[in-house]
Amino acid sequence: MGPSDNTVGLALAVASSAFVGGSFILKKLGLMRAGKLGVSAGGGGYTYLLEPLWWAGLITMLLGEVANCVAYVFAPAVLVTPLGALSIIVSSVLAHFVLKEHLNKLGVLGCISCIVGSVVVVLHAPEENMPTSVEEIWYLATQPEFLAYALTTFVFVATMVVFFEPRYGQKNILIYLGICSTMGSLTVVSIKAVGVAIKLTLDGTNQLFYPHTWLFVLVTILCGVSQLNYLNKALDTFDLAIVSPVYYVLFTTLTIVANGIMFKDGADQSLSSIASECCGLITILTGTILLHASKEKKAASHAASPWPLDGGISWYISLGSDDLVRNVEDDYFAAPQSSPTPA
Repeated sequence: MGPSDNTVGLALAVASSAFVGGSFILKKLGLMRAGKLGVSAGGGGYTYLLEPLWWAGLITMLLGEVANCVAYVFAPAVLVTPLGALSIIVSSVLAHFVLKEHLNKLGVLGCISCIVGSVVVVLHAPEENMPTSVEEIWYLATQPEFLAYALTTFVFVATMVVFFEPRYGQKNILIYLGICSTMGSLTVVSIKAVGVAIKLTLDGTNQLFYPHTWLFVLVTILCGVSQLNYLNKALDTFDLAIVSPVYYVLFTTLTIVANGIMFKDGADQSLSSIASECCGLITILTGTILLHASKEKKAASHAASPWPLDGGISWYISLGSDDLVRNVEDDYFAAPQSSPTPA
C-alpha cells in the first residue's frame, strides 16, 4: 500500500519550502559575486545574468513553485498553505550559516513557533477528498456557497480598484494586499482544479476535451497575473518587512476559506480538530511575524549610525574657560575655533 495523498502533499509542500528557501541564498550569493565583477543589480547592472549561482537559485525557486502547485492536488489547502512559512525558516537558518547574517533570539523564537504550528497543523489536517473528474470540480464550483464567495470577491476587487486604490493605494497597505490576497485565493482554487485534470489525464482519464478544464486554466492565468500585479505594487510602495507578514496572513486565511467552501475541506472533522488547526495556524502566523520583525530590527540597527550626529558637525566644549577646546573623534567631529580674544 502506497503513501496516502496527504503524505504526498505534505512531502511536496516541505520540499517546496526547502527549494524556495534555498533559492534565496543561491540568488543572494550570485548577486554578491556579480556585484564584485561589475555593476550590481541594485545599481541597474545585469552582470548577475552571467553568474551560474543566480541561475541555480532561479531554477531552484521554479522547482519549489511547481512542487507547491502539485501539492495542492494531493492535500487540502489547510495543510499545504501554512507550510509555506517553512521557506522563511530555511532561508533564515541558511543565511545565518552561509551568509553570516546573525539570527537573533527573536528570529529563533519565530522559527520555533513556525515549526510547532506546522506540526500541529499536520497532525490535525483533514484527509483530501480527491475529485474524480473536472466535471465534479465544476459542480463544486457552481454550488451556491462558492458562487457567493466568488461574487463577493469580484465585487470587493472591483470596488477596491475603482474607488479606493486611486485615493488610498499609496497610503494603506491593505488596499493592494487585500486585492492581491482575494485574487490569490481564487488562483489556488483554479490551480488545484487544473492540477487534478492533469493528474487524471496522466492516469488515463483524459480531461483535456472538457471545456471546464480550459476555463479553469483561463481563471488561473487571469487571477494569477492580477495577484502578482498588486503584490508588486505593494512591494514597490511599502517596506518588505511589513508586506511579507501581512500578505502571508491574508493570503493564507483567504486561501483556506476559499478551499474550505469549494472542496469542503474539514467537513467531516470534529470540533476539537478544527480548533487545533486554528491554533496551529495562529502559531505559524505569529512565528512568521516574529521572523520578519527580527529582520526589520536587524536592518534598523545596521542602518543606524554609531554616532547620533554624523555629518561633519563642528563641536567644542568650553567649561567656563576660554582656553579649553576638546576635539572628539576626528573622524566624526572637527573643532575649529579661533584663538580667544584676550579680555
